[in-house]
Amino acid sequence: MSNPPTPPLLELREISKSYGNIRAVRNVSLDVHAGEIVAIVGDNGAGKSTLIKIATGAVHADKGAILVDGRKAPISKPHDAQRLGIAAIYQDLALFDNLDVGENVFAGREETVRLAGIRFLRRKRMAIAAHEAVKALGIRTLESARPLAGSLSGGQRQMIAVARAIGMNARVLILDEPTAALGVRESALLLDQARRLRASGLAIILITHRIPDALDLANRIVVLKGGELQGVLRPPDCTLEDIADLIVRGRQAAA
Repeated sequence: MSNPPTPPLLELREISKSYGNIRAVRNVSLDVHAGEIVAIVGDNGAGKSTLIKIATGAVHADKGAILVDGRKAPISKPHDAQRLGIAAIYQDLALFDNLDVGENVFAGREETVRLAGIRFLRRKRMAIAAHEAVKALGIRTLESARPLAGSLSGGQRQMIAVARAIGMNARVLILDEPTAALGVRESALLLDQARRLRASGLAIILITHRIPDALDLANRIVVLKGGELQGVLRPPDCTLEDIADLIVRGRQAAA
């Protein structure tokens, strides 16, 4: 007797959200399994950002359900999503430029020690652990975790944000336009890292305008237009033109 299929790590079911008369998302469903990358593509205003903000508790859906490990998950604020292992890395990365790498990796979960009734940060311990974490992610150009985040390249900053999310025990990693501000080499390094994270069992949702990135990286590509789901495509059974048609013309492109 075969085992029942493993449920998705994260599932959004029939999600709808409006802002007054503006319909941002309408009855959109998607899911992502462990060891899988799902890309979400679409023009500006397609509903991508609203959808991931709902998944991370930053926005409340008007209708629909969020499931984690096949069970309904009451996500009403970002802390709820973090507790369930859902982490998002947005374009602005939310790093503290005046703090060093170690302090950024441990932001929100600082290690401390109490001496004579006073609590001190364990800076050296955090720096060593952070340096090992960023080395494991392939940031070979950092000799220590001491440089300030504001002094680093875009690719290095992305990796620090990823290291922080993994340090918070993220199981689902949402990457919002991660290569938008990166050069060709740094983009390639980041996409290689996404592959390694997938191989380690993470579930990754990639929001991108770069269709070639989605084709190269994703197991499935979700196309949104006007807040509605237009189709779910599987590379290599689709082309850039197939995806572009769905983005521009919607479902009628497949007719």
